[in-house]
Amino acid sequence: MDKFIVSARKYRPQDFSTVVGQSHITTTLKNAIRNNQLAHAFLFCGPRGVGKTTCARILAKTINCENVSAEGEACNRCHSCVSFNEGTSLNIHELDAASNNSVDDIRSLVDQVRFAPQAGRYKVYIIDEVHMLSSSAFNAFLKTLEEPPPYAIFILATTEKHKILPTILSRCQIFDFKRITIGDTVSHLREICDKESIGAEKAALHVIAQKSEGCMRDALSILDKIVSFTNGELTYQHTLEHLNILDADNYFRLLEAMERQNLSDALLLYDDINRKGFEGDLVLNGFAEFIRNLLVCRDEKVAALLEVVESFRDRYIATGRRMDAAYLISALNVLNEAELNYKAARNKRLHVELALIKLCYLGQALRSGAPQKKPFEGAKPVSFRNIPSMELVTAERPTRAKLLVEEQVEDPSRTVTRDRALFKEAIAPPEPVPVEETAVKDRSGEREHAATPSLASLLKIRQQFSSKSPAREEDTSIALTREALQEAWMAYTRQLREARSPATQSFERAVLKIDGGHSFEVITNNNLEQKFIEQEKRNLSDCLQRTFSNRMLTFTVNVLENQDSEDPEARPLSQREQFLRIAEQYPLVKELKDRLKLELDY
Repeated sequence: MDKFIVSARKYRPQDFSTVVGQSHITTTLKNAIRNNQLAHAFLFCGPRGVGKTTCARILAKTINCENVSAEGEACNRCHSCVSFNEGTSLNIHELDAASNNSVDDIRSLVDQVRFAPQAGRYKVYIIDEVHMLSSSAFNAFLKTLEEPPPYAIFILATTEKHKILPTILSRCQIFDFKRITIGDTVSHLREICDKESIGAEKAALHVIAQKSEGCMRDALSILDKIVSFTNGELTYQHTLEHLNILDADNYFRLLEAMERQNLSDALLLYDDINRKGFEGDLVLNGFAEFIRNLLVCRDEKVAALLEVVESFRDRYIATGRRMDAAYLISALNVLNEAELNYKAARNKRLHVELALIKLCYLGQALRSGAPQKKPFEGAKPVSFRNIPSMELVTAERPTRAKLLVEEQVEDPSRTVTRDRALFKEAIAPPEPVPVEETAVKDRSGEREHAATPSLASLLKIRQQFSSKSPAREEDTSIALTREALQEAWMAYTRQLREARSPATQSFERAVLKIDGGHSFEVITNNNLEQKFIEQEKRNLSDCLQRTFSNRMLTFTVNVLENQDSEDPEARPLSQREQFLRIAEQYPLVKELKDRLKLELDY
């Protein structure tokens, strides 16, 4: 019985032409070999299983090949290629940095570099998982990596480039490997199935390629596992069963139940899925990916991003064009939120069912929450009365308009009908008044006769109002005296005390000084009291102006200049001063503090 070799090793590429999905890397390396422009250090970085170590081995074999082809490929027939394929070549050294990451391991490697190759042109050192080296090992490797002997070439491979020191990166020629596409993976799996005489459905190979997520090694491992499970037959159903993947048909049926708002069918379908052993987070994630695919199908420009089984592609496109984009986006938000909170939920099944309930009634919520369009079609422009322009207003109309305003202010409970009538009467065209004809000369030099109303009555009314306004305000205002001001000040202070305002003490300690009939000065003891009073200045000013019926009343807040004359007893004690006074009166308190070694927070 022949020894079984896994496909990942059996079908490992032996030359650049057989490397899958990395043409941008292989073409560059072949041109460098053909033109003899090899760097002394390479860094291959990228995801797992995409061909980094494979390309490093092919490069090491090709540069020592005795009969390199015109395309830059190894011949696989010379002594160097044969010894390499058999694993007996002395010119290639591989080091696993994951288990050999100390300074001593790097020093032994550096010692080997000093010896020239016995056969061939180059000695190649392949260091895999180089990001696992310690900082000391990196530093010990720097000088050799920067100036190696002309026969030494270093190839570093890693999956985490960000963990490598910048000093190492600057000394290497960096090649970034990309994930292998689903199409390339399916084609490679098809070739292997044909060589192994395995009957495989294309849908099954597509599912394997999706599950591998761009990693060819994972795809080949899955292929070997399913072939062993199905005894040489690779079918779509067996692949779904073995990989524990939900078929897209389940999501289509779930979506149809939600479109009909049939909650019972949706819950029963989820119960059937749950009985098959699928976890809730897997269902939420798969359904979110299904909704994403439907959203992608709506636009032909991005339809190429649809990576689904060929048998379901037409069904995806038809369903995606039928669905509303707002519903799909809202469904994605619901599923994303449910998936994020899944781990924190105690009842996992109930958590998923609540998400399904929201999705069942999501369409109804969107329709009821949509704003109704206003009927603008039957709207007509409002017709306004054309009022002739007037240069001057007669004496009677301003008086009538002012009476209207005064009546509205004095009696705000007037009915709307009466207000409208008065307003129409106020803006009605003026009745003709006696006029005097005067001659007016226009721009063209011609003389015309124009009507100019008399200004005597209007000027008289203006004089009356201008003479009455100040007198009326002086009559209603209250004289500013020290007693009245102190009483109003204390009334406002009581309001602050009831409101537990921190400015109360500042108001109580302030001194008032009247400067004139409409202003006074507030004198405070320090800047802090000044700031507290300044914070209340607006409300205080409004209160005092209402109290004295004087809108001209103003005040300023100043700090007492002579601070030395302040009575220390009138100033409130600080916490430190309070403790010192208590300790002076009661020495036992200080003794207790010293014995207990207390630290007071002043």
